[in-house]
Amino acid sequence: MVSLSTWLRYLGHKVVYSASISWKSYKRGQITDREVRDALWKNFFQGKLTYLHWNKGAEMAPTIGVQGGTLLVRKIPAADPTHVFIGDVVVLKDPEKSDNYLVRRLAAIEGYEMVSTDEKDEPFVLEKNECWVLSDNENLKPKEAVDSRTFGPVLMTDIVGRVIYCLRTAVDHGPVQNSHFSMRKDSPVLEIELDVDEMARSHKA
Repeated sequence: MVSLSTWLRYLGHKVVYSASISWKSYKRGQITDREVRDALWKNFFQGKLTYLHWNKGAEMAPTIGVQGGTLLVRKIPAADPTHVFIGDVVVLKDPEKSDNYLVRRLAAIEGYEMVSTDEKDEPFVLEKNECWVLSDNENLKPKEAVDSRTFGPVLMTDIVGRVIYCLRTAVDHGPVQNSHFSMRKDSPVLEIELDVDEMARSHKA
């Protein structure tokens, strides 16, 4: 039984999400002034705050199994330091393959100084809207990990979601460890939109 306070927090998140999506469409010229309110209500009543994403590979083990995992991803319509935080597992556009998406952990954001373990590399500061993402698997070499150590900083605006739950097998699943801020913000979304049976049906392994 979901509590009233959880529902209220969830509906608050839906209002913010709907407003953000509608505003983005308005700024892009996709809808007019008169259509903003209709779009707001449509996004509020029809849109979910999550979607399912399949991910496979050793890069995010043990968070996500090497054989793959069905992920519940919270949509992030406007990624910036107030919506995603260091420590979050995020879904982002692959900087090397435009039609692909990567799952990596956010390790640093704009303003952070990046210092390499290789003395030949000069330290640098991440610029506005830049971030640094890393794989979880510490056993992989940088080239195998396919993260910011190989392709460099990525744009925060390339982040499209935060992974909040992972189903590795029908008996091995659970919430993903993100930053404290995000786990607190995502708890009502997880409680209301999580459907393990649906995730199991979508599982490819």
